[in-house]
Amino acid sequence: MFISLDGPKGTGKTTLLETVTKVLRADGNKVIRLCEKKSDPYRGDTMALVNQLARNPSRELEWQVCERLADSRAWISEQVLPRQPAGSIILIDRWYPSDAAFRRLVPFADILQLNLERNVRVPDLHVGVVTDPDTSWARAAARSRGLGSTVILNQQEQVACTEAFERAVADNGWVLCRNERTVEEATMQVVAEIYRVL
Repeated sequence: MFISLDGPKGTGKTTLLETVTKVLRADGNKVIRLCEKKSDPYRGDTMALVNQLARNPSRELEWQVCERLADSRAWISEQVLPRQPAGSIILIDRWYPSDAAFRRLVPFADILQLNLERNVRVPDLHVGVVTDPDTSWARAAARSRGLGSTVILNQQEQVACTEAFERAVADNGWVLCRNERTVEEATMQVVAEIYRVL
């Protein structure tokens, strides 16, 4: 079973994945955590293009970034996912290219179609993790590594990104997880959804 958590910066995706992993393993499940950064063989070249896009935004450049990200997800779909142990629950933090996919010039529907055309595996469960954008922006700003983003540059963009994520969740039938109260509540929601799909 392949599960992705996507969401804007600072919504607590990584922490949520950690707590979901602990609960599932405590129940005797075999859980594999994948990191798209570590699984993407093209990441260096892609990030160079992302940096170029941040300096000189254009639809053509943004589409090139989307194509590269789709290629990386296709590679993970073909080379990484099939090698995981049978019967395991595979969790990944970000599948479709999160922040970048939900703003700027290319509509997310086009990005999703691009991924489908390149045989990117569709998650068995796709969770959109959101919080109030003021909360997620404050969380991101408080992290030791800071905001460090070439994609979301200010709080207004965080608001736009959050609103776009919520629309995408509704449009695509993903599970919406509002991670604003305790991480335990969000964890139980995601775990319940995983068992429902299983």
